[in-house]
Amino acid sequence: MVIPGRFNGPPGSGNGGYCAGVFAGAFPPAPTQVGRCEVTLRMPPPLEIALSVVDGRVQAPDGSLVAEVAAGDEVVAAVPPVGYAEAVAASTGYAGFADHPFPTCYVCGPARTDGLGIFPGRRADGTTAAPWTVPADVSPATVWAALDCPGGWAVIGAGRPYVLGRIVARLERMPRPGDQCVVRGALVAAEGRKALVHTTLYGPDGDELARARATWIAITG
Repeated sequence: MVIPGRFNGPPGSGNGGYCAGVFAGAFPPAPTQVGRCEVTLRMPPPLEIALSVVDGRVQAPDGSLVAEVAAGDEVVAAVPPVGYAEAVAASTGYAGFADHPFPTCYVCGPARTDGLGIFPGRRADGTTAAPWTVPADVSPATVWAALDCPGGWAVIGAGRPYVLGRIVARLERMPRPGDQCVVRGALVAAEGRKALVHTTLYGPDGDELARARATWIAITG
């Protein structure tokens, strides 16, 4: 199992959501389209290195623990839907356009021309919304990636970077290539360096496709 270099988050390491989706897919029974799985990242996921999964432990060749995978509990609340036009309007105010801790992030990096192009703007109620045109090579890991950053941007602020620590996701139905979807994010609670967020993916018809609960960790130093 190798995470290709293009699926980065912070420079030199994998996007947390995408990597979590890949790791979840290697955990029996693999949650391909419908399933629930929890992934805890123990270190920045390395790129272009062969990783192994044994008994729910993702390890690098030197034995370093990269992540732990387990059956997930219930993903509690969906973030309420908004219309596609509302998501487009919110996206124009995306804070990452002006100040992004990782501008080449595969999911939300404005410096990428080959990423997912998900730019979650903050709404008046503090939640985020972003439009997303589903790429031709969409996979379950792509959906996990789409469920990642929109939650983080509900807490990320100027000079206050966060990274994903843990995510549990439930996929009900895969989007189709070319679908114009909406991704929503919301901050549920924050204490110290940790923030709990929810995200939800909606399809073109407004039906829920997937949801996630995640813990983000503030970077210090």
